Amino acid sequence: MKFQANISEIIQRSANVKSFRFKRPDDFDYKAGQYIVVTLDFNGKSVSKPFSLSSSPTEKDHLEFTKKLTGHEFSNALDSMETGYPFNISGPFGKMSYEGEYGKIVLLSGGIGIAPMRSICRYCTDLKLDTDVVLICSDRTEEDMVFWKELSEMVRQNPHLTVFQTLTRASESWTGCRERINENLIRKEAPDYAAREFYICGPPSMVDSMTEMLRSMSIPDMRVKKESLIGY
Repeated sequence: MKFQANISEIIQRSANVKSFRFKRPDDFDYKAGQYIVVTLDFNGKSVSKPFSLSSSPTEKDHLEFTKKLTGHEFSNALDSMETGYPFNISGPFGKMSYEGEYGKIVLLSGGIGIAPMRSICRYCTDLKLDTDVVLICSDRTEEDMVFWKELSEMVRQNPHLTVFQTLTRASESWTGCRERINENLIRKEAPDYAAREFYICGPPSMVDSMTEMLRSMSIPDMRVKKESLIGY
């Protein structure tokens, strides 16, 4: 599906992360975890880039994608936008999606890879699914923990949701985990990992390393869904 949208709201998630919201067309259906392609016209050219939807299919009034502002040309164009700005959307796309088809899942996110994971967690929570969800988030610092407040609230609402945060460059005041996502961490947070489906989203290097790690843990590739996010 293709349509034109106008930004209705811009949400500053952190110092370098923004969410962009726009009205959801009545006939736009998608699955939690999928992505769209956003086309911007700037500097006399038309440029298209994919973005995971951080909104959930249960949120009927809007669509939302979330972007880390990297300083690149496309990123700067997005950063300069104000509400009302028009752009073109196509989608949805992607197979890293969830519709309640698995009873137990593990979500592994790195950095802005939290966006589609927020969509899946919101979907399961809003529909009160009994899906057992373990979300393991890896960020650099406390300032990079976007959606953390909302995810914490979801945990209170959803008895089947567990969220674990690890930081690789945390401040001295951080009392939580400081490791990268690893096999021991997965075994600890999801002891029944062998019976779960896995979702991975983050930078390409993180996605590749997580894929290899899961293979070493005897998780078949067919039980791993993944999406790599390239900075631009």
